[in-house]
Amino acid sequence: MSSVQTGSRDRRTLAVESVAFGFGYTAILIWAGTALVASFTPFEATPYWPAIPGLRNDTTGVLSFAVAIVGLVVGKYLQLRRRGGAPAQPAPVPAARPAAVVLLQAVAETAVILATGVVAYLSVNAVTHPITLRLQLTHLWPWPSEGTVRVMALGVCLVAVSISRYLRTTASWSSQAVTAPEKADIAA
Repeated sequence: MSSVQTGSRDRRTLAVESVAFGFGYTAILIWAGTALVASFTPFEATPYWPAIPGLRNDTTGVLSFAVAIVGLVVGKYLQLRRRGGAPAQPAPVPAARPAAVVLLQAVAETAVILATGVVAYLSVNAVTHPITLRLQLTHLWPWPSEGTVRVMALGVCLVAVSISRYLRTTASWSSQAVTAPEKADIAA
């Protein structure tokens, strides 16, 4: 019974670790975008996202940098604690996982790359012509604006990084559980 409770607690701790890392990663993207605006334009005092007009680019940059520090430190601390402070070891051959879980991990990892590209592109776009952040993204639909898509892509990064980290770690747990009995059989 205690191993079931421990496993459940381990998964909850891993979920906290993964979400903390996701917040840290996403906050870095926000900070990078605000740093570009502050470095290359005179618009650091303009709103980061027109939907929240009182939240300026410069303020967003400072807040996101603080969130990045906390999120990445908490995520790394929990990761190292889970590993017993040891550096990463090569994972054993992964155990078979349900196709839906493998598909979810593939989607999450792809979303991280693509959403990062969207954030980078729209952040550079905000530097070169910030007025477009208020304009609709495409002439095909009246919504969303470029600024809204940038924020949506940040949300995708947060969720996708968290899911990817969680699934990668649980995959190594599954493979360790499968290979441990095999090693015991070989030794006997």
